[in-house]
Amino acid sequence: MKSSIVLINNPVAFKASSRKVAQASYYLQSKGYEVEVLFTDKKGDAEALSKKAIEKSPSLIIAAGGDGTFNEVINGIAGSETPMAILPLGTTNVLAKELGIPETVKSSMDIAIQGVSRVVSLGKITLQQDTPKVRYFCMMAGIGFDGMTVFEINKTVKKISGKGAHFYSGLKVLSHFHPNELTFTIGGKSYTGYSAVVGKGAKYGGHIKVTPDAKLTDPNLYICIFKGKKRLDICRYIFGVLTKSHLSFKDVEYLMSERIQIDGSAHIQIDGDYFGMTPAIIEIAPETVKLIYPDMKNL
Repeated sequence: MKSSIVLINNPVAFKASSRKVAQASYYLQSKGYEVEVLFTDKKGDAEALSKKAIEKSPSLIIAAGGDGTFNEVINGIAGSETPMAILPLGTTNVLAKELGIPETVKSSMDIAIQGVSRVVSLGKITLQQDTPKVRYFCMMAGIGFDGMTVFEINKTVKKISGKGAHFYSGLKVLSHFHPNELTFTIGGKSYTGYSAVVGKGAKYGGHIKVTPDAKLTDPNLYICIFKGKKRLDICRYIFGVLTKSHLSFKDVEYLMSERIQIDGSAHIQIDGDYFGMTPAIIEIAPETVKLIYPDMKNL
């Protein structure tokens, strides 16, 4: 019996094209696999399709799209025995960069069928509402300035300009950013700040690193708390991240933890998509999902 692969494609991903998805499908079939291609129509479809797909126990699910699509499929297969590989077609493809997966179809599909399946830990975030909202994330959660920037991104501009939409939204948020003070409870101690990034992986927004010690395979979270709220502070933090000097700033707290309680009011993004508002609890979800990536990658 041939091994079966389910390829879940987000056709509105920034770099997505029917040609690339067809190329991936034909290539996998040429290697002897049975391939079923499923397409999403709206937000949430990739998660629903992956949950339904694992009921048939495929040998592999491939998420074709950007980091939002990857996040949805991860949430759909979390806790199952079915591994996930990725075909990067999105705006930034942070997870692909973290895993060392190239953005060409043939190379990424070779890794999908020849790479090593490893169990990785995820971040788990719970919004403390009347009805708690729970979700896993693979790379990062951004609270405050970062979350608000994603919240205000124009979807049409993002589809046309990709990364430019994030830059434009960041400038717009910077012009009117008046954050509330947040309290972060970590290891029984309280810390205050106005923005933060919680990393499960090292890379953020491409190749830059806000939480450079974070690793997918390690059961730990790393958090950068930014204590300044002025526009000049935000600009200084951005410059610090770009120059890899932010962890030396006196008003930046860098901590490792398995659980973070966040109180106060601020926007949150996870893996590049908007999620909601604090208060929230972020904790480690050890050994939650299987990802396939190159054998030489030490994460």
